[in-house]
Parts: sequence; structure tokens; C-alpha cells
Amino acid sequence: MPHILHLDSSPRGSRSTSRALTKEFVSDWIQVHPQDTVTYRDIGKYPVPPVDESWIAAAFNKANTLPTELTGALTISDELIAELLQADRYVFGVPMYNFSIPANFKAYIDQVVRIHRTFNAAWEGLLTNKKMLIVTSRGDSYGEGSALASYDFQEPYLRTVFGFIGITDITVFHAENLNEGKDSRQQAIAQVRHAMQQLIVSW
Repeated sequence: MPHILHLDSSPRGSRSTSRALTKEFVSDWIQVHPQDTVTYRDIGKYPVPPVDESWIAAAFNKANTLPTELTGALTISDELIAELLQADRYVFGVPMYNFSIPANFKAYIDQVVRIHRTFNAAWEGLLTNKKMLIVTSRGDSYGEGSALASYDFQEPYLRTVFGFIGITDITVFHAENLNEGKDSRQQAIAQVRHAMQQLIVSW
């Protein structure tokens, strides 16, 4: 039975475009595939902590048993990684902040990109045969050929970091030009909605 990990990273509530779109996709998906299950994590409202010295010491500790002072340092990381391992598909909502990703999503990535858990010593990703949908929201247009294409540090980074841990089947839908007026906003959202409906048939 396929399992989906649905994650939102926008700190905005009902005003969030990425949240609205990921929610719509997962809802429509379950209507078509009612046997599938979903785990939802909201790191926009409930951020995960950044890695600290104890986390690093524990993650790279070679002992079979962690020292007492490091017990619990990887609890959150273990929980997040378990969700990734359990899921067959991922639906992530990631707004663009300052040409890249929100700090809370970077903290999430740092928690789950972990040696011996999601990649090995040979830098081989351990999360294979997974599929990922990333829905972004952007104030302007950063697509190939646009004036701001070179400012896009969001999609290239996400493809690289998730590809590093083995997730290479990645679809990215951008809701762009959201700050360019009502018509542009509605058109962008409509385009993503259409693309999501097409994906539900083929994913």
C-alpha cells in the first residue's frame, strides 16, 4: 500500500499558496487512490531545530553505543528519517525565500541528510525507488530563459540535495509571478493545478 509523506514549510497559514496547492494535490490523490495512506508534517508551524554540536558528535560517533551525554541528540533526526524511509512518495510545499528555501526547511534537510542513514560512506543515496513532488511559490519568474533565472538557488539545490540521498524522480511545479498582480497570480495557480491533475493520472 503506497504511503505519502506530505510536508509544508511555509510559516503562513491560510494565506500560503504552497500550502493550498499541496493540500489540494494530496486530497485529490486520495480520492483517486483511497487505499494510499498519508503522514503529514508541518514544519512551518512546528519547525525542527537546527543541528548543533551534540547532533554532529552523535551522528559521526563510531561507537556501537552513544555516550550518555549524547543520548537523545538524534531523536528528532531519527523520527524525520523514519518518515522518509516509510514513504513511497513525497509531496513537499516549499516557498522561495531570498532566491532559495526557508530556513526551517534547510534545518529539516540538515536533520535528514545523515551518513549511514540516508547516504553511505561512498556518498551513495539510500532512499531509492521514491518519487517526490515539490510545489514552490515565487513572487517573480525564475524559469529558464527569464531575466532572473540565474537567481534561482531553490530548485537546483533541492534537486541536488534530495538526489544526493537517492531521490532522483523529482517533479517540481512552480507557482510563479505571485507578486505581479491578481491576473498573473490566478493564471500561475491555475497552471499548477492543471499540472497537478495531469500528474495524478501518471505519477
